[in-house]
Amino acid sequence: MQSSLLRFIEVLRSHSLPVSPAETLDAAAAMDVVGYGDRSLLREALALTLAKSEREAHTFFYCFDRFFDQQTADFSTKEPDGEEAGQDKTEETSSGDRQAPQAGSGSGVGNGDAEELAGAQADSTALTQLMEGELLPALLENEGGTLSARLRRAGREVGVENIRLFTQKGQYTRRILDALGEGLLREAVVELEQTGSEALDTLRRYRDVLREQVRDYVEQQYLINAEGHNAAFMEELLSKTRLANIDRRHRDRVREQVRRMARRLASRHSARRRPVKRGQLHMARTLRAGMAHDGILFRTHWRARKKDKAQLLALCDVSGSVAAYAGFLLMFLYSLQDVLPRTRSFAFSSHLGEISELFREESLERAIELANWRFGGATDYGSSLRDFATLALDDINRNTSVIILGDARNNRGNPELEIMQSIYQRSKQVIWLNPESRQAWGTGDSEMLRYQTACHYVAPCGNLQQLERVVDQLLKSLR
Repeated sequence: MQSSLLRFIEVLRSHSLPVSPAETLDAAAAMDVVGYGDRSLLREALALTLAKSEREAHTFFYCFDRFFDQQTADFSTKEPDGEEAGQDKTEETSSGDRQAPQAGSGSGVGNGDAEELAGAQADSTALTQLMEGELLPALLENEGGTLSARLRRAGREVGVENIRLFTQKGQYTRRILDALGEGLLREAVVELEQTGSEALDTLRRYRDVLREQVRDYVEQQYLINAEGHNAAFMEELLSKTRLANIDRRHRDRVREQVRRMARRLASRHSARRRPVKRGQLHMARTLRAGMAHDGILFRTHWRARKKDKAQLLALCDVSGSVAAYAGFLLMFLYSLQDVLPRTRSFAFSSHLGEISELFREESLERAIELANWRFGGATDYGSSLRDFATLALDDINRNTSVIILGDARNNRGNPELEIMQSIYQRSKQVIWLNPESRQAWGTGDSEMLRYQTACHYVAPCGNLQQLERVVDQLLKSLR
């Protein structure tokens, strides 16, 4: 069970549930206390030691049920009847419907098969070795526990827990069959074919039953071990893919990925209260604290210097393909409201308007959709900057950070660089994120090279990985 616990923890980690070495030791200690007999008790005990939030608990219970259901599964087989004997033995059946012949079940079929195969030993030396071994007698007697143990042991020998790709299922199925000794079973079938033995169909049925069991076992292992790794691989792939190239069918996955990134950044940059140990002494609080000690000032209190609240203004180009980038940036910012300062959002294309109220009244996805609908169109950065100057230029001060997302393609219009310079002079920092690569800046109708002279920081931002890095730097600067 200790080795099973370690494999289970690997499955949890592959599903993005962090488990530290100390938590692994706590889980092992919990298993020693509650034992292994009561599955529900073990489930709750491990959940208390390994799941640290409601979200992690959901992931834990999902993985636990999948992993330990497979661990305790009964790899039994189905009794082939006379009608099935003439059918194709390779047709697809469910894992729970195909069982080995039952010995001693009253029908006498299992015992009859054993006697038939025993009588055919003279026609095949391989069959004689099979009857003297463990595999075929276990199949004949329907010893599910023995078969299950042998199958899991063979799986560990070939490293089936390392399966990652769908195309590897056939490879691991063949390796496990070889480890179980199925090669000897194939030899016996060939020898009985050559002699024309009547026991040939019976032996084929048991061979097919064994193969079906192994295929089911590998399928279960694939679902348990590959799901989390494949999801992690897909997330990494999507995080490096240009947001404009992400297909609609992956949008929900990307949105969830943005939320996870936001939670990670929020945890990293959440405000931590620290006691003030220097500065101006807060005499009133210090005297009150000393009253419990007969006026002796064991504990001093210091006045904390209040910092003016920071403000963030986000201007997002929602024209054309840039709208996809703007949506994800807004999703990022509004998923970080517990960490970010006061945030005001603006959307623009040919004109600019504030959309902060939309995010207070509508859901995040609905607000982004409405912003695209209201302000989408042909791009005019000059006109949009004039609108911004009317709406918010007077509100910018040294505690204001301005973040602009756009490709700076102005359709040959007036870029209104003077307004950008005014924003630069008034604000704490101006950050411009451009979905295009640096090589494209300044080409065609791009005004990026001129705009960057009025920015504190400019960066390409074409995928989630770059977006997360920029927002991380933004949060550091706002501390």
